[in-house]
Amino acid sequence: MKGMVFVELFRMAETVMSEDELDDIIDKADLQSDGAYTSVGNYPCGELIQLVVAIGERLDVPIAALQTQFGHWMFDRFVKGYPEFFEGKKDAFEMLEAIDGEVHVEVRKLYPDAELPVFQTERYAEGEGLKMTYASDRPLNHFCLGLIEGCIEHFKSPADIKMHDITSDNRCQAEFLIERTN
Repeated sequence: MKGMVFVELFRMAETVMSEDELDDIIDKADLQSDGAYTSVGNYPCGELIQLVVAIGERLDVPIAALQTQFGHWMFDRFVKGYPEFFEGKKDAFEMLEAIDGEVHVEVRKLYPDAELPVFQTERYAEGEGLKMTYASDRPLNHFCLGLIEGCIEHFKSPADIKMHDITSDNRCQAEFLIERTN
């Protein structure tokens, strides 16, 4: 997993806890990397999960909720750091449909060693619904939910989102049914 994700998790955590508290969490986590991350480095996803669990425990926030909050945070970081990905997209559905075919193509150019999840999309309900399927070796379904919610909010496209965990064969998968609301 790219180090930028770890760096951003720490930035988010530091908005609600002191740097000393975060350092204490990192020290107690007994991480293979010792908690030293660079934005461009690659690190085991297991360390991210360890850190999310430890931060959630310290803040008394359920892990799923913390992953979702982090997804919102990361979406905001993507908007600020990569505005070109959002240009020409008229709504959240267009943005979500562009992740695999456009955004991840560009990410692979910048970071050929990046291990990216797969997203499949399909419109339904005469274009008013979008089914998005997430598949990855990483158990980040709720992080993905936060990214989707962040996208919906960014484009001011009110929608109901239902997430169904469809994990199978040790591959994390989730299906998101996103329906526009008025």
